[in-house]
Amino acid sequence: MLVFWRISRRSNEGLAISKNRFSVEQIVAVLKQAELGLPVVDLICKVGITEQTFYRWKKQYSGMKSVQIRELKQLSEENARLKKLVADLSLDKTVLQYVLSKKFPGQRS
Repeated sequence: MLVFWRISRRSNEGLAISKNRFSVEQIVAVLKQAELGLPVVDLICKVGITEQTFYRWKKQYSGMKSVQIRELKQLSEENARLKKLVADLSLDKTVLQYVLSKKFPGQRS
């Protein structure tokens, strides 16, 4: 899930940061509206995002459907999980090799 921050000014509290969350479907819907001819300036005002955010979404998700984006996100999460698993197993192997290489008192070689 993408998380974007918007800074808002409140009179008695100073600066407050609020989170805006957009689902994959919402991002794709915004990009489709732009493709259909809605002016980008009007669209970003309506959605409440910056122009930079819109163009970042366009760069990342242009031409993709929400199903493809969801699959890409799931694959990247699985890839991160597998990388962590490999790192943990490599560390375990290194520790075990270190322990086995030590000579303990009373041990016959």
